[in-house]
Amino acid sequence: MTEIKQANAANLPHLITPLPGPNAKRIVELDKEFVSPSYTRDYPMVAKTGRGAMVEDVDGNRFLDFAAGIAVVATGHCHPEVVAAIQKQAGELIHMSGTDFYYPNLVELAQKLASIAPGKEAKKVYFGNSGAEAVEAAIKLVRYHTKRDMLIAFHGAFHGRTMGALSLTASRAVQRKGFGTLLPGVFHMPYPDTYRGTYGVRPEQASADCLSYLENELFRRRVEPEEVAGIFIEPIQGEGGYLVAPAEFLQGLARICKKYGILLVADEVQSGMGRTGKWWAVDHAGVEPDIICTAKGIASGMPLSAIITRASVMNWTPGAHASTFGGNPVCIAASLATIGLLERKYIANAARMGEFIMRQTANWRERHKIVGDIRGKGLMIGIEIVRDQKTKEKASDLRNRLLQMAFHKGLLVLGSGDTTLRIAPPLLIDEEQADFALSTLDACISEVERSL
Repeated sequence: MTEIKQANAANLPHLITPLPGPNAKRIVELDKEFVSPSYTRDYPMVAKTGRGAMVEDVDGNRFLDFAAGIAVVATGHCHPEVVAAIQKQAGELIHMSGTDFYYPNLVELAQKLASIAPGKEAKKVYFGNSGAEAVEAAIKLVRYHTKRDMLIAFHGAFHGRTMGALSLTASRAVQRKGFGTLLPGVFHMPYPDTYRGTYGVRPEQASADCLSYLENELFRRRVEPEEVAGIFIEPIQGEGGYLVAPAEFLQGLARICKKYGILLVADEVQSGMGRTGKWWAVDHAGVEPDIICTAKGIASGMPLSAIITRASVMNWTPGAHASTFGGNPVCIAASLATIGLLERKYIANAARMGEFIMRQTANWRERHKIVGDIRGKGLMIGIEIVRDQKTKEKASDLRNRLLQMAFHKGLLVLGSGDTTLRIAPPLLIDEEQADFALSTLDACISEVERSL
């Protein structure tokens, strides 16, 4: 698979200038002058237009997008049905604020999200604008409902950058540095890493070791379980390396939460909305969280988020929490169109294409000495790059080289965690596009290995 396909077809890359091109260089320089330096950019991609899984830059270079705007454009860039829904709604009502008024499509979307949430109990929905806002709402709700104030999250977790969400985040120190004291009463515990194990030992016992840590270490030495309002978990860690929590761990965690009256919050901001081949990553484990946080893929790029809760949990009173823009009519129209497309074809395609990618890469660990692990569900797949397969030594520098090399071959991919390449394309990709992406990565990995 090391030979990269070359094609000018509309659904494959076509590069016409050195990267970055002259227009891209000019905009990157202006960005340095006027835009916040807090943004992270892996390479100088300056997007102009997007269709499906393809993005064209300001110099006319066409790229295959296997990042999907950080797993956001689930139905692809500018899907005609989503665009039509946005245009129609924008011509009728752009804003009214669901905080103070009613409008039909807000109720319609809430009803739809309630129907696709796991479990048989009735659900209620709160709308926000971003994943971080969804997490903030969940933090407030678990405290309000339980009348407790302690929270638990996981090492490697990313829940957002606003102050409450950042208090749960434990992905990178730079995300916390310089912001002073965060939300008190937050405890972190190991995430079940089935590749490296808990603290680097016993990968095969990762689930049992983490559950044991929660009950026998955290609850015995640091916080009484009866004081814990909620446990926040990403069923697949987004920024933590695309680590997949085993079904037995999620099931065990749910049992512990029920035992102590703790609310289980599934942060499905990145893993939800069909990306894993099911509506929710927790569906693979048969778990019903008390609260689901969703955003990213919910509206194909429009700013919208939601928390979906068991109806009995959402017992806060009018004025307890609200958002001026949350549930904006145009964003909701985009979401309803997105959900329809996911339901009709793209969730099934995510499952099918995920299986295709896992089959095509099944022998990469034998063929490539720097590929340590390949894991994931549906089109949420991580390729972990290591310096040595036996020691599992992390190789962030090699991973970062691969990102750059792929970009210069027309493929957009992002990193995850310290040393993982993430495969998170729009859910509409076909086998030809998947084959191009894998051929490109295969060639890049081979090239890096030859240089070692």
